[in-house]
Amino acid sequence: MTKYIADIGLEVHVELSTKSKMFCSCKVVDNTEAKPNIAVCPVCCGMPGTLPIINKKAVEFAIRAAAALECKIARTSIFARKNYFYPDLPKGYQISQYEHPLAEHGRLIIHTKEGPKTIHIHRAHLEEDTGKLTHVNNEGQAYSLVNLNRAGVPLLEIVSKPDMHNVTEVAAYSKELRLLLRTIGVTSGDMEKGTMRFEANLSMRPADCKKLGTRVEVKNLNSFRAMENAIQYQMRIQQKTLQSGKPVKQQTLGWDENAGKTFSQRSKENANDYRYFPEPDLPPLIISDNWITRVKEAMVELPNEKRERYRQAFDLQPEETERLVEDKAIADFFEKCIETSPTLSARAIANWLFTDLFAWINLNQIPLTKIKMSAKDFTDLISTVQQGIINQNTGKEVLRDMLASGKSVYEIVKEKGLQQLSDTDQIALLIDRVLKKHQSEVTAYLNGKDSIFNWLFGQVMRAAKGKANPQIIKQLLQDKLNLRQ
Repeated sequence: MTKYIADIGLEVHVELSTKSKMFCSCKVVDNTEAKPNIAVCPVCCGMPGTLPIINKKAVEFAIRAAAALECKIARTSIFARKNYFYPDLPKGYQISQYEHPLAEHGRLIIHTKEGPKTIHIHRAHLEEDTGKLTHVNNEGQAYSLVNLNRAGVPLLEIVSKPDMHNVTEVAAYSKELRLLLRTIGVTSGDMEKGTMRFEANLSMRPADCKKLGTRVEVKNLNSFRAMENAIQYQMRIQQKTLQSGKPVKQQTLGWDENAGKTFSQRSKENANDYRYFPEPDLPPLIISDNWITRVKEAMVELPNEKRERYRQAFDLQPEETERLVEDKAIADFFEKCIETSPTLSARAIANWLFTDLFAWINLNQIPLTKIKMSAKDFTDLISTVQQGIINQNTGKEVLRDMLASGKSVYEIVKEKGLQQLSDTDQIALLIDRVLKKHQSEVTAYLNGKDSIFNWLFGQVMRAAKGKANPQIIKQLLQDKLNLRQ
């Protein structure tokens, strides 16, 4: 049976986090919360006689993203009219970029089980978003409602080359791209609110054939799960079609989440279908070398750079590094801990961070940025445990008190009298009392029932009300039992 290879590229539409729209001063509002059609004006409604003005902040965000993706940034790019007619496009055309995009020829390195892989970026260009249609079927009467709040919102469309060959690589690329764009602060990346939307271009070819097959485009995939399911479904369909000897039709597809299948929307358009021509109301976009230099100099540390720095500097597991890189708030807190207490190991900080601290955060549904405890207070707690002032179990209780009250470890230990008992003479007396009280259990241990040791340890710890140093207890208890052998 012929083996087939999938060639997959993604077109990612990224809503840039500007305060106003791409070509007018209308405020960008949250479509999931704002009332319909409250953020519109004659420009984004496409009224005759209106003139667009380019949003400088949107251009700067686009330059930042292009630089992070190692693209070649055009010093001159040109906006074009993309003509098509749909109810959510009030002007009857979309202002986009076509022959002369903002950026081209970039790359993004993803991480797979087989190792790092480079996904090439074909182009990245600026454009405006469309409105949003809501389709209604009320008692058999079907109609659509249009909301133009989103019309004119700045988008950066990032188009990859078809370098991905399975859904694992697609997932890695899309998540890494989202992480990168959120890290540099150009988008919220909130897929539930539609600030990132994916379109997949997919074709199949025999494994021994170098020529790409006929591609289809699956549009408006608003979640990673939907994208993976749609691609897997379409791969099965195309392979079955090719195996039967039939040609694959070039077309645009939608994804029905409930049915778990794609459906045809229209035959795939070519560029000529859109009748592109330069936007007559906008001059060429000129980007100076100084502007690009300023943007690059202000760039924050990128995810792959942070991974490498953590790998070299800290004794962390790969999954721990990934959790830190994926969330800026967590990484900032971790690095603040390292900064405030350089004598503590990264391993000790990570152990407390990913277990006890995160357990409390998840239970109480309070984000890390809102807790009442500073990084210094957190590392003071860890140091207090390591110094033997309190033991591990007491430390866990104190951490919960610190998070609830905002008090320091020292205040809580003093108020509750929790300081660990490390005096060997006092601990020896407690052990003697326990051994005298439980002579039958001591005899059982001496007769070879080793598990009794942990029970006796627990009795001593109980007698010490949990405040005794467990290492000292274990050593003294073992010594005293050995003397009875």
